[in-house]
Amino acid sequence: MKNLFPETEYPGKLSNDRITPDQGKPDPNQQQPKYNNWNKGVSVTVLGRKIVLKLPKNEADTRFIAGLKYSRWDGKQFYWTVPNYPGNLDLIKDYFKERITELIITEDIEITSKGDVKRIIGKNDILLIKTISGRLKVIFGFNDELVAAIKSIPYNKWNKENKWWSVPYTDKFMKEIKTVADDQNLNYIYEEESGGRVLKPRISPFDIPNYRDCPEEFILKLRELRYSENTIKTYKGLFEEFINFYHKVEIGKIDESMITGFLRYLVMERKVSSSYQNQSINAIKFYYERVLGGQRKVYLVDRPREEKRLPVVLNVEEVGNLLKATENIKHKTILMLAYSAGLRLGEIINVKLADIDSVRMQIRVVQAKGKKDRYTLLSVKFLELLKKYFEEYKPEFWLFEGATGGQYSTGSIQAIMKDSLKKAGIKKKAGIHCLRHSFATHLLENGTDIRYIQNLLGHASTKTTEIYTHVTTKGFDQIKSPLDNLDIF
Repeated sequence: MKNLFPETEYPGKLSNDRITPDQGKPDPNQQQPKYNNWNKGVSVTVLGRKIVLKLPKNEADTRFIAGLKYSRWDGKQFYWTVPNYPGNLDLIKDYFKERITELIITEDIEITSKGDVKRIIGKNDILLIKTISGRLKVIFGFNDELVAAIKSIPYNKWNKENKWWSVPYTDKFMKEIKTVADDQNLNYIYEEESGGRVLKPRISPFDIPNYRDCPEEFILKLRELRYSENTIKTYKGLFEEFINFYHKVEIGKIDESMITGFLRYLVMERKVSSSYQNQSINAIKFYYERVLGGQRKVYLVDRPREEKRLPVVLNVEEVGNLLKATENIKHKTILMLAYSAGLRLGEIINVKLADIDSVRMQIRVVQAKGKKDRYTLLSVKFLELLKKYFEEYKPEFWLFEGATGGQYSTGSIQAIMKDSLKKAGIKKKAGIHCLRHSFATHLLENGTDIRYIQNLLGHASTKTTEIYTHVTTKGFDQIKSPLDNLDIF
């Protein structure tokens, strides 16, 4: 593989032992003062979904623990954490045997609700929370019967970060889960999320007897026109919702007034956002106008006014604090790239080694939103960190690769941003896209022409870029509030 940085040498072929995100943290084999409390044995504490191990330094022990999937060394508290997956506790007990001097098992689960309120879910409890998005969170301790029941429910999801299951909300699924919970003598707790728009859930295959899948020709046409997989997935779901709203009517017989009625239903009953409604209109129009041989229809539907929302932007000091709080070199490189080059989330994971041009100091963004290529900035400071990251992780094709190769996941990047915001003490409701907004705003405040910013961001029109003129604080220090002219003290 070509060395992107000729002045940087590194050993030959990458071994099969890939570098984990925890490398670079304090060496768990290094003797630490806090070990003195348990230096005569091994302390094992089971805390719900994780196992905490405290033990004196020993290379063989370190290799054993590191071999357990998703084990992590906590460099601040000086202990290991291991997921409490079925069988892990038995493996630990079999390995350490009589060396275990303390074994504490508590099966309570700690969860964080909105507003950072922490709650304890006992080992005999099962908590079901109906969310405003029309899904059902299911939170409980390890229970094979419950896991099997949830896995049998279509569209189930496991939230790796928060350690809970979620399924579509229907009375049928609620009863199935409650039946298993009753059989297991679990304390059944049901709650509903408050605040925000109360959304009526989308029609599911279990709400109507003859649920219809999206027509194959609809998907084929989208692929023929090279729509992205994300757009295809979105349009497919939206069009399925539409045709199943009129599940007793043939698709070709759905008329203009029925389309209008469905769109009113979305706003008045489903209480969806204007963006969701606009996407639904686009999906419906795509089928009737593009799939059906270009037969155009006139829809007497007023497009909803787009909600005028300004993007959340971090100030320069906050960006600095965010990056300083991110200790892991891979995580810091990801966040620094997002800010220094103004990249979208999908663009970050799609950057290849070949896209980095350290001679022209540019990053090539290939087939981004709108199927467009562009070039953006390669920051000098980012390049310095990139060299260190490259030496340590030695990516082979993608700039950021997962533990087993392949592209890094978007979910991991979102979790990194969330964790770094918390560590930096930043209270703003900001996601990874906020760094792109901050990049554009700070360029504008530094006097960069808006047309250059438009090109760096990949906007088709300056109208899109002009939103940052409403966010910048440049010139605010020259304006005096009229209150300051009053003698009120």
